[in-house]
Amino acid sequence: MSEKEASGSMDYCETKACAEAPPKPAMGWRELYLKEDWWAIYLGIGITIVALVSFLSGSNVVKALSINPGGLKWSTFGQLADHFSRNLPLYFIQMMCWLAVFGVSTRIMGIKTREFIPSFIILYVLSVAMFSISGWANASKYNLEPPLVALIAGLIIANVVRLPKWLDSGFRVEYYIKTGIVLLGATFPITLIVSAGPVALFQATLISVSTCLVIYFMATKVFGLDKRFGSVLGVGGAVCGVSASMAIASSVGAKKDYLYTTVTLVVVYALIMILFIPFVSKALGLHPGIAGAWVGTSEFADAAGFAAATAYGKMAGNENAAIQGFTLMKVIGRDMWIGIWSFIFALIACLKWEKEECGTTPNAMEIWWRFPKFVIGFLAASLFMTAVTAGYASADFGKVVKPGLILPIVSLRTWAFIFCFLSIGLTTRFRELKSAGLKPFLAFTTGVVVNVVLGFVLSVYVFGGHWSALGK
Repeated sequence: MSEKEASGSMDYCETKACAEAPPKPAMGWRELYLKEDWWAIYLGIGITIVALVSFLSGSNVVKALSINPGGLKWSTFGQLADHFSRNLPLYFIQMMCWLAVFGVSTRIMGIKTREFIPSFIILYVLSVAMFSISGWANASKYNLEPPLVALIAGLIIANVVRLPKWLDSGFRVEYYIKTGIVLLGATFPITLIVSAGPVALFQATLISVSTCLVIYFMATKVFGLDKRFGSVLGVGGAVCGVSASMAIASSVGAKKDYLYTTVTLVVVYALIMILFIPFVSKALGLHPGIAGAWVGTSEFADAAGFAAATAYGKMAGNENAAIQGFTLMKVIGRDMWIGIWSFIFALIACLKWEKEECGTTPNAMEIWWRFPKFVIGFLAASLFMTAVTAGYASADFGKVVKPGLILPIVSLRTWAFIFCFLSIGLTTRFRELKSAGLKPFLAFTTGVVVNVVLGFVLSVYVFGGHWSALGK
């Protein structure tokens, strides 16, 4: 394994080198045990199966081991300390389980175990701290979503403290995000997606496609930015910001500064929309269901959207309708596009961009070797969960399946995302990031305007009757 492969760097697609020399031969079938994509699938599907067996047997083992302090809503440090004093053994067992699965797999992939173990323990302890911050009672008010807190904290630590290079062995950026994306698929059974109804799915599709294409066109055609940069910006604005940006960056081989710039823009506009959409909705006297759908259409982060929908729902006297509208549009409707856009842009990168950069079109097997397998894992996990939950009625799904099976996987997925974004921050030096300039901001902002205006028209005028029926 090369030094670059072992480093976990995002910059694994060297386009200039590709133009000067033929691409290196693929690993072939050895990639089944040497590539992070496959290990992410093994781990993601494996966790899903273990969670299912635990759920069907009536055991609460997986549910207990998915513990995190993010949902505490603590207001005093005494409450936080009490939580850890009661659950310290669970956290220790959880850490050992993560350490075992990641430690064994990274050893097989060529990472030194004596370096990975202490590095991951530090990463885990920091992750607990990130969860604790997000579990503060006022966290949603300030959009302190766990992965975002992890990214910011990691950046601060890495640029204030000189970390030894060997710690990078545990900061496996791509491995953690790919595992999280596969687990994301397990939390999106197709039956859940269909339950959103044709209106939510159509509106989410129209918004996702329109926003992504507008940002991509502005970035690449108007401002001349790199195609990979345009794809990360486009999907970051069209879907759910942080995790979507990371998935696309992995799919197309984007540079780290492309990802960092996109995440920054997502966070800024997520914070703006927390204030803007509820304020305008209040001024116009919108029904909570309509406002919730607009929030779900135009917000850029789940935590920020939930905060905005909840705030307006309380103001309008129907919190349930606002949250329901937001959930159908954002958490179900738009977030499912992570896998779709990853698949589309991965194919475009293999079939079109690399041909333009290298002068040759890879053959069918070469496309397969280069294709990001974690996208297939996302779809496989979704189909698997669809098959095992198909027999449950909608009411039973919400009361039985979701708390007993889906939510524990969601928690473990969030752990993987926090590991990822902490690792990004801890391996990023501000001096390594190129100056992004004004062009990415203008391209992204154009997409934001299209997103917000189109979302308003669809939520209020086109499908207003549908959304105003929520919460009754």
